[in-house]
Amino acid sequence: MRTTQKIAVTAAAAVLVGAAGGGAAAASSPSAATTAKGSEAAPSSCRPANHTAKLTAGPATSGYHHYRVTLIAAPGYAPCRLAGSPTDVRFYHHGVPTGVTALRYGPQHTVVNFGPGHPVHFDIQVPHSAAGAPADETAFTLKTPDGVIPGESTAYGRLTVDAGTAIGPVRPGA
Repeated sequence: MRTTQKIAVTAAAAVLVGAAGGGAAAASSPSAATTAKGSEAAPSSCRPANHTAKLTAGPATSGYHHYRVTLIAAPGYAPCRLAGSPTDVRFYHHGVPTGVTALRYGPQHTVVNFGPGHPVHFDIQVPHSAAGAPADETAFTLKTPDGVIPGESTAYGRLTVDAGTAIGPVRPGA
């Protein structure tokens, strides 16, 4: 019976040592180390699939209607940096392009941090006009200090656009 107990204890010890050794090996693997670092492994908040964009009307100023596009990052995504006005901005009404091309205005090199708990926004400035085109969607590409974010972000909300529509730079806050 002592031999059986020794074999059972030895086998159990071998299993425990193997599990501990395997755990140590797994912890030192690149994928486990990357995951253990947390936010470095998380996808970027700047990617279109990782944030939401909401379009709302803002207060009018002398000669212009203003609309605000607010970007909010979903929890669990890594912060990122944005700069300047979004590019390739297009407007649609019920899925049909309005044909309005947007310009940009304001400082284009100011860097803004964006991520969970740190929303950002940009302004759409539209000259007062009786001939404006209704729109309910805008699509755009976000810029970083070093280039553009792959993919297209979309915001929905009612607005009117016209020749001379301009997009302001991304700024901190909602």
